Amino acid sequence: MNVLKFETNYKRKIFLNETKVYYKNYTEKLENKIINIYPEINYQHFIGFGGAFTESSGYALSVLPKEKQFDIINDYFLSNNANYSFCRLPIGSSDFSLKSYSYSKKEDLSDFTIEQDKKYIIPMIKLAQKVNPNIKFLASPWSPPKFMKSNKMLILGGKLLNKYKQTFAEYLSKYILEYRKENIFIDYITVQNEPNAIQTWESCLYSPEEEKDFVVNYLYPTFTKNNIKTKILIWDHNKEKLFSRAQKELNTNESLQAISGLAFHLYTGDHFENIKLVQETFPGKLLIHTEGCTGYSNFNTNDEIKNAEIYSHDILGDLNSGINGYIDWNLVLDYKGGPNHKLNYCNSPIMINKEKNNYIKNLSFYYITHFSKFIKPNAKRIAFSSYSADIEITAFENIDKSIAIVLLNRTNFNKEYNIILNDKVIHDNLDSHAIVSYLIVR
Repeated sequence: MNVLKFETNYKRKIFLNETKVYYKNYTEKLENKIINIYPEINYQHFIGFGGAFTESSGYALSVLPKEKQFDIINDYFLSNNANYSFCRLPIGSSDFSLKSYSYSKKEDLSDFTIEQDKKYIIPMIKLAQKVNPNIKFLASPWSPPKFMKSNKMLILGGKLLNKYKQTFAEYLSKYILEYRKENIFIDYITVQNEPNAIQTWESCLYSPEEEKDFVVNYLYPTFTKNNIKTKILIWDHNKEKLFSRAQKELNTNESLQAISGLAFHLYTGDHFENIKLVQETFPGKLLIHTEGCTGYSNFNTNDEIKNAEIYSHDILGDLNSGINGYIDWNLVLDYKGGPNHKLNYCNSPIMINKEKNNYIKNLSFYYITHFSKFIKPNAKRIAFSSYSADIEITAFENIDKSIAIVLLNRTNFNKEYNIILNDKVIHDNLDSHAIVSYLIVR
């Protein structure tokens, strides 16, 4: 067996350096500071990690010299780098667009076109597909076209009018079919990004009853009629209401058939218990994290360690609670955290410098890579026990039988530990405010 260790330690400037670790026989006399790994006990399968191809990301990438564009795509999508394989797309404009737009202004959808996406979003996707042709995609609308809404605007909430529910179902179907022509296959779709929020950018409100009605009576039948196999997810908002939303929508045989799972965001705290409750109450339904970032309005832009730990703590808690996929927000942004046509800036793992000739990787890039590089598509989470909550941990078995283990230490103290797998032990130390991954090749 080979044991490879990868560490990120900002204080000592170690970023994913690979070292081989001694793997010795376990003795029953060893009882303290133990982390047990149980590959014979497994849980959910995992789709993959990734980020969002927004118009802002596509534009930010496009201003770089070609070789730097390729470098960023390789950083994210090469299997020996971040190994991204599961990404999100906005349906129409979002706050991270250059302007507000939708694909149609006519009630019969005769003018439907995705030409705006062909400027920046689709070219970026095609670059990524050259590196990883097996990327899976999840797509989300921020708003129906304005003529379909009660407030006649893409922004400031509003609701989808009843008389346009079938039209909007056809609109989403056209989106999937038009993207299919570009060799981009939409595997999953959410009904609405953040359906509980009135935003100054693109937004639309859905009550649980309205969302369920739209899926069961309009979207799912329309997909079926058009032979579209895209799986439908509900909610796509924060975790504090995840379980209550599931209870209110997954309560009939029709909705259980039409709805494949739930999507959710990072922004209102851990609520890992809500993920577990959905997983336990509705087994078989997908649970996918679809958005998270350390935005400039809420976090300390000068504390990269804190920002990276926000990401890694959330990923660990979500994974251990039963999620099937984890998608970050924007793949790339400019040095301001944009462009954003509503000035709702945030940071991203990779950002373009002010001179537009190079880019930086924030510490969050390296922390996310500890998961995305080693927990591979179709892996299964496996059981573990740990001697201390100070070391946050997850473990997965990949389809090639290799085992990925990730440990995070957010405390101010170094931590010693012994990882025990079958009859072998790894003795090691984890510095304060550091993250480490092991890949055990059996």
